[in-house]
Amino acid sequence: MNDGVVRTAERVLDLFQGARLTPTQRRIAHSLVEHAATAAYLSAAEVAELAGVSQPSVTRFAMALGYSGYPALRRELRAFASDTPSEPAGQNAMQRAVLAETEHLRRLSEDLHRLEDVRRAAALLAGSRPLPILGLRAAAPLAAYFGYFAAKVFPDVRVLDSGGTGLHDRLDQARAAGADAMLAIVLPRYPRESVEAVREAKAAGYAVVAITDSAVSPVSETADVVLPAAVGTQLVFDLHTGPMAMAMVLLEAMCDATPEPVQRRLEEFEASAAHRNIFVA
Repeated sequence: MNDGVVRTAERVLDLFQGARLTPTQRRIAHSLVEHAATAAYLSAAEVAELAGVSQPSVTRFAMALGYSGYPALRRELRAFASDTPSEPAGQNAMQRAVLAETEHLRRLSEDLHRLEDVRRAAALLAGSRPLPILGLRAAAPLAAYFGYFAAKVFPDVRVLDSGGTGLHDRLDQARAAGADAMLAIVLPRYPRESVEAVREAKAAGYAVVAITDSAVSPVSETADVVLPAAVGTQLVFDLHTGPMAMAMVLLEAMCDATPEPVQRRLEEFEASAAHRNIFVA
């Protein structure tokens, strides 16, 4: 995906931020983002076919966003496509990919001007004992990274990074042990097991906080709190700079939510690390 298409997709995605969309409307939104390069030139019937929904659903979707109908929404999409700046000259593909990540972080910084969702997520997770962290496939390294640091300040962190029937057993065991909230990190291409595990967790009584790539991610309709952070798509494999930053912001907010026990556990860890000579500096 080139820079121009990425910027267009991000502007299309901005249309949906904060909107209360039905599952059908989320499918339409996701299709428009996925086909940002051509969406502005599709008819309502073509969008409906692309998303696998009815044509009236596309009209209702546009009206849910505040437009008089799909033609008004399409005019907005065409404006996005026409005023997208050209790609900078003299930069190779690697530079453009890294620069795109700086833009993702800039947008994330702007979104963090309002911290209500982060603080709500932090309050839910900080009080859960144990604390399950779900991350399958591409999200597994980020779940492990979050879990490594969270375990230094929270007493029972359980990273769930493998699927299969055992995953549901571990969710049930954590719930039986007292867990009432779960962090789910679900990144493209959205493993089916991750989406199903989030649904199972909700059915079992968990509050679910999701770190995902966008407000129209498949887990957005199920999670109690969604913390979106864009994923880089310009290289063969995705860049997860934004989701990693969001994960650390969330952990910071969790520490702020319980400052005294966090400080005590940090001091205990530092004393133990010094005694065991763990680090060289």
